[in-house]
Amino acid sequence: MNHRQTQQPLILITTDDVNHFTLLANASMTRFPRVAHFLAHEIDRAHVVPGRADLQGVVRMGSRVTYRDETTGRIRDVTLVYPHEADIDQNRISVLTPIGAALIGLSVGQSMEFQTLKREKRSLTVLDVQTDSMTCVREIPQ
Repeated sequence: MNHRQTQQPLILITTDDVNHFTLLANASMTRFPRVAHFLAHEIDRAHVVPGRADLQGVVRMGSRVTYRDETTGRIRDVTLVYPHEADIDQNRISVLTPIGAALIGLSVGQSMEFQTLKREKRSLTVLDVQTDSMTCVREIPQ
């Protein structure tokens, strides 16, 4: 049998982000199981780098990302945030969405397939990544 398997791009995630994402994925398994499993899969396959690594051009929390939806051709500018910071009107998307989980750890020029909440297969390509000099990891308010 000949099975064609899509090659997934190498992604880079810091040790700090791995810890945060693991907690988030585990805490979300009941409410958002498909996205939580997808995020957990991305964590498992990621190349983990030290927390202080220079990841210029790599999508991290707080990154402003320009990407193209390869299905529609639409180009979007978004900021990747934790769920409590998400605001679609301000183009702030949660890492706990299919697009957010697909973006994490990608570099400029890389493409990634993901499944929408309606179970449609889509693909996106990262066109630009900008990260502020401020700390990207924010604690969840209590």
